Amino acid sequence: MTKADLVAKIAEKAGFDHKSDAEKALTATVTVLREALVAGDTVTLNGFGTFKTVDRAERKCRNPRTKEEMVVPACRVPKFIPGKQLKEAIQ
Repeated sequence: MTKADLVAKIAEKAGFDHKSDAEKALTATVTVLREALVAGDTVTLNGFGTFKTVDRAERKCRNPRTKEEMVVPACRVPKFIPGKQLKEAIQ
């Protein structure tokens, strides 16, 4: 599903008169999610899941072509944990 498809579905389900209103709502939601994750907050949507950030430690890996060992630096990555209702709906 592309962003345009998602906007069309949101406009249909929420009863927006124009798709531009649905696109503004989606853009605002994504922006608020991004800002919360950058700030280190956890965002929980009951019935859907939880968005949070986790810290990955520095680790060693090997380049498969050259067999050279290299170090992947530590970083912070986003993580999504699906909620119980979402898991049950998919089953």
